[in-house]
Amino acid sequence: METIFWISLLGTLYAYFLYPAVLYLLGRIFPNPVKMESLSYTPTVSIIMPVHNESAVIGEKLANLEELEYPREQLKIILVADACTDNTIDIVKNYKTTLQIEVHEVVERRGKAHALNTGLEFVDTELVIFSDASILLEPESITEIVRPFQDPSVGCVSGEDHIAEGGGEGLYGKYELFLRNQESLVGSIVGASGSFYAERSSICKPFEEGLAPDFLSVLNTVEAGYRAITQPTARGHMKAVKSSSQEFQRKVRTLLRGMTALFSRSALLSPVKYGLFSVFLVSHKLLRWSVPYFLIATLVSNIYLIDSVFYLVFLLMQAVFYLLALLAYSPASPLHESKLARIPLFFVMVNVAIGAAWIRYLRGDRQELWSPSKRNEMG
Repeated sequence: METIFWISLLGTLYAYFLYPAVLYLLGRIFPNPVKMESLSYTPTVSIIMPVHNESAVIGEKLANLEELEYPREQLKIILVADACTDNTIDIVKNYKTTLQIEVHEVVERRGKAHALNTGLEFVDTELVIFSDASILLEPESITEIVRPFQDPSVGCVSGEDHIAEGGGEGLYGKYELFLRNQESLVGSIVGASGSFYAERSSICKPFEEGLAPDFLSVLNTVEAGYRAITQPTARGHMKAVKSSSQEFQRKVRTLLRGMTALFSRSALLSPVKYGLFSVFLVSHKLLRWSVPYFLIATLVSNIYLIDSVFYLVFLLMQAVFYLLALLAYSPASPLHESKLARIPLFFVMVNVAIGAAWIRYLRGDRQELWSPSKRNEMG
């Protein structure tokens, strides 16, 4: 039992703490900077924005796009409406703007992959940017996200989506941004921001149903021999999801689509062919997705080892951690609004979501249709 305890505990510690530390050291010892010397690089850009019933946010999103500091003649917006049943399209068509906005309506709802592929059919620019309606971009964000493409080795660039504090989602988002930035310093990130990222049009492949588009774009980029990196100065801002239950469902959906994407490109897990990227992929994705099983193994093996003072104390620490998560979850608890208590809550929620996603993946479920998460009011 001791062997099971230590292997499972180290697996959890590596996935969440040791891997970030290793990345940080690699970035300092073996940095691989991107060459982007010119500040006036303005290639032609198409922004593809898939929408489904976004009337609550689309007006503010259009106003936000209007504020982008990028040459109008070099920029066009391709909005694809996936069978909207609200007045999203009316708002867009009645919006007065100097932007080049193309609206393409899909009559029968087909899902995000089909919407993105519809948009790709109308791309005739050097670069394509994928952006959701829920993210508000900073004025210089397009100028900044295209700059790394001056380096011919770069095929995909992720912006940063900063999530306003509102539960654990914001803290977890900051943690993910740290990991991406450290991976980017050395080689390639293993996942882009689904709300805001860019890719060379020449290497864009059609998206596949049930596969996370942002993750798939990164995998396809590396498979094509390019780097996928982050650009911390290309920023957008989002509000947190309104409720913990919505946050949980969004996480399960994202994880399921991520698992489906990874196992469709399982050759990328080979360190012989893909070197350090495969190590990043295993550490950031596969081992992280194994943590729920590590946690269960740690707890069960710990129970069998309580005749030792050390293991008894460790079991009590686990009990306190999970109790804090439970109390933070309950609306009747005084700890429900505690930021400190919501850290264990979000950790537990993430790992329960991973377990739920594994169950859905193994029984053959695939997720393609999506509804936008209901977030707090923007502005």
